[in-house]
Amino acid sequence: MHSRAVFLLLAAGLLVLGQTPACRAHGELEDALGDEDMDVEDELDLGMVGAEEDDDGDLDGDVQDDEAPPTPKTPPVPKVTYKAPEPMGEHFFAESFDRGTLDGWVLSSAKKEDTDEDIAKYDGKWSVEEMRDSKLPGDKGLVLKSRAKHHAISAQLLRPFTFESGPLIVQYEVNFQSGIDCGGAYVKLLSQTPELSLEEFVDKTPYTIMFGPDKCGEDYKLHFIFRHRNPKTGEVEEKHAKKPDADLRGYYTDKKTHLYTLVLNPDNTFEVLVDQTLVNSGSLLTDMTPPVNPPAEIEDPDDSKPDDWDERPKIQDPDAAKPEDWDEDAPAQVADQDAVKPDGWLDDEPEYIGDPDAVKPEDWDEDMDGEWEAPQVPNPACETAPGCGAWTRPMVDNPNYRGKWKPPMIDNPNYQGIWKPRKIANPAFFEDLQPFKMIPFGAVGLELWSMTSDIFFDNFFITNDRNTAERWATDGWGLKKAAEGAAEPGLAAQMLNAAEERPWLWVVYVLTVALPLVLIVVFCCTGKKTAAASPAEYKKTDEPQPDVKEEEEEEEEKKKSSPAGGEKSDGEDGPAEGEEDGEEEEEEEGDGDKDDEKEDEKGASGDELEEEVLRRSPRSRRVRKE
Repeated sequence: MHSRAVFLLLAAGLLVLGQTPACRAHGELEDALGDEDMDVEDELDLGMVGAEEDDDGDLDGDVQDDEAPPTPKTPPVPKVTYKAPEPMGEHFFAESFDRGTLDGWVLSSAKKEDTDEDIAKYDGKWSVEEMRDSKLPGDKGLVLKSRAKHHAISAQLLRPFTFESGPLIVQYEVNFQSGIDCGGAYVKLLSQTPELSLEEFVDKTPYTIMFGPDKCGEDYKLHFIFRHRNPKTGEVEEKHAKKPDADLRGYYTDKKTHLYTLVLNPDNTFEVLVDQTLVNSGSLLTDMTPPVNPPAEIEDPDDSKPDDWDERPKIQDPDAAKPEDWDEDAPAQVADQDAVKPDGWLDDEPEYIGDPDAVKPEDWDEDMDGEWEAPQVPNPACETAPGCGAWTRPMVDNPNYRGKWKPPMIDNPNYQGIWKPRKIANPAFFEDLQPFKMIPFGAVGLELWSMTSDIFFDNFFITNDRNTAERWATDGWGLKKAAEGAAEPGLAAQMLNAAEERPWLWVVYVLTVALPLVLIVVFCCTGKKTAAASPAEYKKTDEPQPDVKEEEEEEEEKKKSSPAGGEKSDGEDGPAEGEEDGEEEEEEEGDGDKDDEKEDEKGASGDELEEEVLRRSPRSRRVRKE
């Protein structure tokens, strides 16, 4: 019964929490859509089926009962109507896939080198289709369809991007519809070279920037890599951005569409954003590994440590000698000489004996198996004794044990420190103060290997204008976010789904929802009743008894009905002059009161006697008078 009550209380709390999602989703829609040219259809069912008003003002069909209240109907979640984003402003590449084709995209027909022939070919399948659980009918994207395959697809930019005075903004959307076990969803910006052939796009095709999510096992990455050309030698080397501090796990597991954005500025700073939230930033000069510029000095590769170089900070004292009384042969433990054999120790009884109930197996062959012996069992005679067998003294630590003697350590007078090669000028040193000016790129490509299929890509966009990029993001990803938010389950459903994946959350729910409700019920519905005080307690504390008011009312009635009673009451209500005045007034009350006093003096119970004393007390009279 208690578990059922707790479950019902938890369900009630979750039901209250679940009443807000529709309003919250509607608010997200209004904020996301704003003044953009997007339609929102409420499609409310007004319940007017078969009830049209005729010329006389009557309703067709059966007459409805005026007393019957109308059935309340929950309005459906607002539905977002999809409209393909259109690039508005300067841009180098824009692709929404809403045409439903791969026009402009080139599938690679090459093979990957240094790989088994069975998997070397880039034969992974691509498709343009809607998301599996799309909340925007008509919104299509590029989907990676195969698992455990190499995929490569690319498209030319409208014109090559050259790094000059404006920033570079690259953004696109990814949805891991089936989660992700091991694989990437990053994009490569292919360097503009005469050798560039999209049909031969492979992993070794030169690229300028690689950017996007990648995951294998529990390693969640968000790559930003650019290839820097050494101005002195012409060699190209990859430079990796530092790892983001933000927790990236949710972007790979929530099966929602996320917007990935890379911003490179002419001042050599970079920004990495997910869903328009900054997750990583830094400088191309100081926050890349290895650094863009090599050190001005390097260690001399021809330098070597001298033979007499002493790196020991401490040495054994050469003047120390072992004390004469130092016994290195003394054992660490010795027998306890103060120990005494316990009484009742059975020296002649073995600790284990052969099992008397054991029987030699019939198939035992002494020639093959040897002489049969019964298995050993604990000796029953030792169960009640402190021990059996030969008694030996227990071992204790030897107070004279000192171990092997070693000379004490002292500072090394010849210590020269840790040797390091001398520094020389770096012959390969250069200083590039404008790493932003990277190799121009002319195509965008996806070259991926994934153990998970159905990775959804959409709304690729490359520009040098922030406002244009933000407008494209609002028209594309912003609309998706609004639709997904409107279709999200209520808070209660989200909590239950989370608890299914992580059962320990039930404990949190009980502590935060059910426990406070139980405590409220306990404190409100149960209370400790105050026990009535005994007459002795009233006498001790001089507090008025509960029936004082009733006695006053009875005395008022007596005063109205009997003059004698009134005089008596006046006498009682007058100023108290001590215990003697009270006794004189009691003698004037009549024979009946005298008889009562005699009975009280002879055999009245303790409670009645206390009440009589309190009634006669001058303190009680003062209370009644007041």
